[in-house]
Amino acid sequence: MARALSSAVAPDRLTVVVNVGDDDYMYGAHVAADLDTVTYTLAGIEGPHGWGLASDTFCVMDELAARGVDASFRLGDRDLATCLQRTAALQTGIALSTITAEIAKSLGVGPTVLPASDDKIRTNVQIADGSWLPFQQYYVARGHEDEVVALNYAGIDSATPAPGVVEAIGDADLVVVAPSNPPLSIWPILDIPGMRSAVQDASKVVAISPLFGGKALKGPADRVLASLGLPSGTAGILQAYEGLLSHLIVDTVDTADEMLSDEHTSVIATDTRMQTTTDGRRFGVWLMDTMAP
Repeated sequence: MARALSSAVAPDRLTVVVNVGDDDYMYGAHVAADLDTVTYTLAGIEGPHGWGLASDTFCVMDELAARGVDASFRLGDRDLATCLQRTAALQTGIALSTITAEIAKSLGVGPTVLPASDDKIRTNVQIADGSWLPFQQYYVARGHEDEVVALNYAGIDSATPAPGVVEAIGDADLVVVAPSNPPLSIWPILDIPGMRSAVQDASKVVAISPLFGGKALKGPADRVLASLGLPSGTAGILQAYEGLLSHLIVDTVDTADEMLSDEHTSVIATDTRMQTTTDGRRFGVWLMDTMAP
């Protein structure tokens, strides 16, 4: 979604606010999976699976594994360099938003990339047997196959939005909620004190549904919504963002009849698949032409 918008608006008009609930320490380094994925994608150097860096090598992981270290969480060598740069900066007291800006600039990224907060927020997932798992253990190590029965965003109650986040939302002609997993990737942003009210006060808020025919193309969005008690399909997305949206964009294979729209949110159907750069450019241009003031 960020790449799609970057092809439709000037770089200085786009600010991307990114979840930090997935952050964790791996091999002694601060890994910011979502921040790095967005930054690499906007730089055009993302890996073939949508994460990591293109043509990266894994010499460090292979060497760790050879020494008996569990290296199942795979960080490429160049990706690890980003994490080490971030870790060193944070250890000297530099804010996450500051080092994120420096990394983005060094990679030639034009839009502003902001962590939702400079504070430590960690998403924890409770699964069906009652145990709690750190997000990366649930998502990567266990392949996000477990049923999610509850979520906890540790540290969020005392967190504040990173500098520039609330201002960017308030100044925006259009706030776009990306087609990410609402409970796992968007709620950890919205639940930061002050963030939900900032979105509610925005002039126009448009969310893109992550579902196609009621199912996610990848990831467990539909399963997580269901296991947390939300309705299936478009109705579940509307409930996940209740009170926030002026518009919800769904794919043409999903229901978009007037019965799902209410006095607050209009549901619009179009082709939302962004599986290629060309798809994204098409959708980004359509979105701005249709929704921007």
